[in-house]
Amino acid sequence: MPHKRRVYFISDRTGLTVEALGSSLITQFDIVEFQRITLPFIDTVDKAREALAEVNQAHIDTGQRPLVFSSIVDDAVRAEINKANGLVLDVFERFIVPLESELGQKSLHLLGKSHSAGNVKDYNHRIEAINYTLSHDDGVTHRALDEADIILVGVSRSGKTPTCLYMAMQFGIKAANYPLIPEDLEANRIPPSLLPHKAKVWGLSITPDRLHQIRKERRPDSTYAALDNCRYEVAAAEKLMRQTGIPFLDSTTKSIEEIATHMLHEAHLVRRVY
Repeated sequence: MPHKRRVYFISDRTGLTVEALGSSLITQFDIVEFQRITLPFIDTVDKAREALAEVNQAHIDTGQRPLVFSSIVDDAVRAEINKANGLVLDVFERFIVPLESELGQKSLHLLGKSHSAGNVKDYNHRIEAINYTLSHDDGVTHRALDEADIILVGVSRSGKTPTCLYMAMQFGIKAANYPLIPEDLEANRIPPSLLPHKAKVWGLSITPDRLHQIRKERRPDSTYAALDNCRYEVAAAEKLMRQTGIPFLDSTTKSIEEIATHMLHEAHLVRRVY
């Protein structure tokens, strides 16, 4: 049985940036199976040599050259990683050097510039948004809804909570969410506490079959998870949102990233974190 192709994401900080870039690239090759390994905080030559040894051993073990996505600022540390017996794709050499040439300025070469608390304004926006979103999850409070950037509604398990948290963490958006409960669906109205904020309300929907799959893992053999009930709730929720003029998205085949980005642009939200 062939080995999965090893892919290393090596960074002097968390590795989030190089993971995102590298993962985006390798998803374009769906025939190859990949084993992804992240090596964060490789910020000294000694650590780089340890990482180098691991990569080279992977080459020996699998008989395949590993792919290495690297985002190392320090020249000496980066030079060590570039010795790997693999395809090394160095983010700084491929992007920073041409940018320096074009802009006529040397880069700062600061560790973790894109994922640090050094940018106090961005960092504070992120923390405030996460705290707000957590405290306004699943309709637990009606307070301070005027501070919300967006309010998501939808049937239970349609993806509201992960979408809100993603928007808070990645965009600095204060996102509240409310479940559409049977009383709302029977009355064909959004929760009364949301009426003063209707301009901020967006909806999420989902196919009944997918909702049934998700709910039966949580509460098997319950009315809540029954396919007929899922069909009723989805149809009633979509009817409610159409009649009340609430824009909504179907979350069935969309990733959280796609849903959040679509809402960011369609709802004209102001992004506070980059």
